[in-house]
Amino acid sequence: MANIRQKTAYLCSACGDDFPKWNGQCPSCKEWGTLSEFKTTRKKNNKRIDLKDSRSLNDVLNTNPGDRICTGINEVDRVLGGGLLAGSLILLGGNPGVGKSTLALHICSELDRKALYISAEESEEQVALRAKRLNVKSENLFLSGANELDGILNHLERIQPDLLIIDSIQTVMNSELDSLPGSPSQIRDCGQRLLETAKQRNVAILIVGHVTKDGTIAGPKMLEHMVDTVLYMEGDDRYDHRILRSEKNRFGATHEIGIFQMDEKGLSEVKNPSEMFLAERSIEVAGTSIYPSLEGTRPILVEVQALVSSANYGTPQRNVNGFDYKRLGMLIAVLEKRMGLAMGSKDVYVNLVGGFKVDDPALDLSIISSIASSAMDKPIDQKIILCGEVGLAGEVRSVNRLEYRLSEAAALGFDTAIVPVANMKNVDKVELNIGVQTVKYVKDVFQLLF
Repeated sequence: MANIRQKTAYLCSACGDDFPKWNGQCPSCKEWGTLSEFKTTRKKNNKRIDLKDSRSLNDVLNTNPGDRICTGINEVDRVLGGGLLAGSLILLGGNPGVGKSTLALHICSELDRKALYISAEESEEQVALRAKRLNVKSENLFLSGANELDGILNHLERIQPDLLIIDSIQTVMNSELDSLPGSPSQIRDCGQRLLETAKQRNVAILIVGHVTKDGTIAGPKMLEHMVDTVLYMEGDDRYDHRILRSEKNRFGATHEIGIFQMDEKGLSEVKNPSEMFLAERSIEVAGTSIYPSLEGTRPILVEVQALVSSANYGTPQRNVNGFDYKRLGMLIAVLEKRMGLAMGSKDVYVNLVGGFKVDDPALDLSIISSIASSAMDKPIDQKIILCGEVGLAGEVRSVNRLEYRLSEAAALGFDTAIVPVANMKNVDKVELNIGVQTVKYVKDVFQLLF
């Protein structure tokens, strides 16, 4: 006989965390007055669980895991590591309006398999109107507006799709739990049930998740741990490009990115992102340089802009877009201490063109050169790229996968690369189609540039 247990908890409406007692301020997100009481009811069944037979590793290795399902979108397949894998659970997050639902519909359209799209936020008619605007192929696509978990699983049993899309996990609920949709207990339970369904039925499931104001998936962190792949859709309302980034992937490389262009017809793939980011680059202007970024295995050339001006107030301003603010302060200190450039009375502004965000230390050399170029009012040659990590002693340290970066720069017509000398020990200069200048210290870079 089932025993019914009731539990009282307090849910934060801002971050989604739950706590055993009430607080005026949420301990997680520090917001005031956001905790509200809710009660959960669980049935405890005294059943005997049959253990699954174990297998040897050789038996598992000899089993055919199945081919990947190509989505028909090269950028998505790149991020997933070759396509969808049957039995995998994928979490897609992003800010409101960034294009998560649009991307999910595009995947259903290009996928040459049967797909079931569960829209728990919108009606079937609303999804159909969007699909018509995006010219989505409808032969193998089935829609449902169900938001109850058992109903969704019934649709899955009846249609037998190869791909199930849940939009979104925060609006799906299990009626056996006495709590609101989007609460941590609901998200945790529904996520676990969907994970079991994906493994048992060998169906790929893509769940869309809302994000908090901090940019993380709303709800318990355990949701990101239980899924196989975590994808983030990034973008800025001021720009029309979107970046699909892999933060976790059990079946492929992490930190891979796919780049899309957003327009009235939806998302379209960007074949050459370097050309897009450099389309409006400044020529023969002091304070600009080109940096060969590497996102996963994909090289992308980005324009770095810096502006140095006299401070109008007592405290100089330090502003940066797309780079770590504290690391910018370190580079400015290196410029003043090691290179003798007086920066204490200067405002410094640094911007990565196109809204691109980079956390790679290899960007240091390009930023410090752009700042020096603006401070001395001497432009950097437009055919030069700079790549290297800068240390506190003014040395230029090696970076990873330099060959990929140089190959992309050579393909776009750049003829000179300034790189750390330590990187050229294992690189064959003969195979490179670009001239290479090796440096050991920042002062060596400035001698070449200025």
